[in-house]
Amino acid sequence: MQGTIVNTLALLIGTTIGCFLKKGIKKKYEDVLYTAMGLAALGIGLENVVNNLPKSKYPVLFIVSLTIGVVVGTWLNIDGHFNHLVDKMGQSEIGKGLATEILLCCIGALSIVGPVMAAVKGDYTMLYTNATLDFVTSMVFGASFGWAMLLVAPVLFCWQGMIYLVAKFLSASFFSGPLITEISIIGGFLIACTGFSLLKIRDLKALNFLPALLVPIIFFIVLPLFNGVL
Repeated sequence: MQGTIVNTLALLIGTTIGCFLKKGIKKKYEDVLYTAMGLAALGIGLENVVNNLPKSKYPVLFIVSLTIGVVVGTWLNIDGHFNHLVDKMGQSEIGKGLATEILLCCIGALSIVGPVMAAVKGDYTMLYTNATLDFVTSMVFGASFGWAMLLVAPVLFCWQGMIYLVAKFLSASFFSGPLITEISIIGGFLIACTGFSLLKIRDLKALNFLPALLVPIIFFIVLPLFNGVL
């Protein structure tokens, strides 16, 4: 778990540095930072989609996943409940910042494969690399949105910790290349959604799409039962 701990600490330290920098940033520069974060999220999201779509062995799966996911998420009103909690902090923009950074830090090959490699081979290279990226990202988000971004750290720790424990004690083979590809495609769309929201183009309520990430997982659990059919 040391790789995940280092990654979490990097995020906490980066966010703290960014929050101290925020004190000297004027309002007009805060708006520019929001725009920069929106463009970055949009670009990273689309990159994940474009790079992984050609690798997909089930090209319709992401469509089914997004459709089922947004219906379930809207029914549960995930975005509404999340923003209701955030609004109590007094800043509505924080919700978009949290959603964006959580997706950027958690939904990616490094953050998924890294804990698997650490559990199976004791190789922390990917997690240390991810820690470096998250350190820089968290500084920018801390400077843009403030201390609330520290909430991303426990989410990251639980996410990577869960993957580590599954790989260590249950099945490392479950996190196969095809599964990670499908999750990366869907994650790319979710990250792009937060980009649109930060840019104020359209509020796509990215958090309502979160259940879409579970559809590929369920699909790959059930898939062996239909080996002779699919």
